[in-house]
Amino acid sequence: MRHISWIMASVALMPFAAQAQTEISWWHAMTGANNEVVEKVAADFNASQSDYVVKPVFKGTYPETLNAGIAAFRAGQAPDIMQVFDVGTGVMMSAQGAIKPVADVLTEAGFTFDKSQYLPGIVGYYSTPEGVMLSFPFNSSSPILYYNKDIFEKAGLDVNTPPKTWAEVWSSARKIKESGAASCGYTSTWLTWIHTEVFAAWNNTPWASNENGLAGTPELAIDSALYVKHFGELAELAKEGVFVYGGRTSEAKQNFTSGECGMLTESSGGLGDIVKSGINYGIGQLPYDETAEGAPQNTTPGGASLWVMAGKSDETYKGVGAFFNYLSHTAVQEELHQKSGYLPVTMAAYEATKASGFYEENPGRETPILQMMGKAPTANSKGVRAPNLPQLRDIQNEEYEKMLSGGQSAEEALKNAVTRGNAAIAEAAGG
Repeated sequence: MRHISWIMASVALMPFAAQAQTEISWWHAMTGANNEVVEKVAADFNASQSDYVVKPVFKGTYPETLNAGIAAFRAGQAPDIMQVFDVGTGVMMSAQGAIKPVADVLTEAGFTFDKSQYLPGIVGYYSTPEGVMLSFPFNSSSPILYYNKDIFEKAGLDVNTPPKTWAEVWSSARKIKESGAASCGYTSTWLTWIHTEVFAAWNNTPWASNENGLAGTPELAIDSALYVKHFGELAELAKEGVFVYGGRTSEAKQNFTSGECGMLTESSGGLGDIVKSGINYGIGQLPYDETAEGAPQNTTPGGASLWVMAGKSDETYKGVGAFFNYLSHTAVQEELHQKSGYLPVTMAAYEATKASGFYEENPGRETPILQMMGKAPTANSKGVRAPNLPQLRDIQNEEYEKMLSGGQSAEEALKNAVTRGNAAIAEAAGG
């Protein structure tokens, strides 16, 4: 009986032991190989200590996760941590009272916070104009060119020399289709990000006025001659069947991993799924327009960062601080970078990865970092800000899709995107 009583007493105590751990909810948008990375980093943190349990919850695509978080906050049910893609940064920055700056979370939790340990281009993007870091840069990325080496070989292209300019991409894409090496020469994810926002930075051309919105309310400038030229060429390729449009976000990755298309521009964070597909791939830098003065300049970080929601308990914030401090460890950042294709967010992790010989053994993996750190940013290449950037992307996508289906010219599409976009900005800004 004593033995049974002891067992009963132990079982009765178990729920209280579990309750001693503070749960940290983390809403995210990672799928495929990157979802596996999220689950592993949370499990590793949970196993490293006994005070907190981070619980990742998948909430859909980047836009869906942002919308779910906004709705949850309004209902008083916001998660503790929310992953928000780069385009939502302006939305979160303007949500005063909804978030707690990550710099405050870390210092109040007793950790030494030194923003100089993070890659400058990344920390600057997620900070206020005064330099206060608002969110934790979890999965920062830079768009790059992926190409199928087997398709390149069949088309008679040099498998060791990926195209560097858009003109070279168009030429190679046509050769791939004309040779029969693949049914599609080129595809791309995220036309609004890669071909519009990063296109501006990489080619040192304005996306909008007021330093692309960083210095004040922006007025769009994406109807200038360089954009018209670029999208006109893209529309022509679509008409020829050389370019295949996959969708507004990352859908086109499937067109590449399936072997349908020979080239893809996509986030460096898409690497995990490309590796899992088993195709014989190569990596090149993001193409630039050779007619653009100063190109290539520097890319800006994509991906997403982790925002801490307001109104949580002190114990919750201590747990979030402990988790972010764990994520900053060099060994953790090295693993995240090397397995996911996202950039290491700390200089120490980048330097350790470089010293290990990883980049020599994995050609192209340093490319997205070099693109972002190559030159000091100009007024055109620090990133973009608008009070309603997700809405602006929706407007641009609508106009691009009409253009790609032959319903309007590139000039008309971009003019409409600017007119509609500026009206939406004025409304969002209260003007």
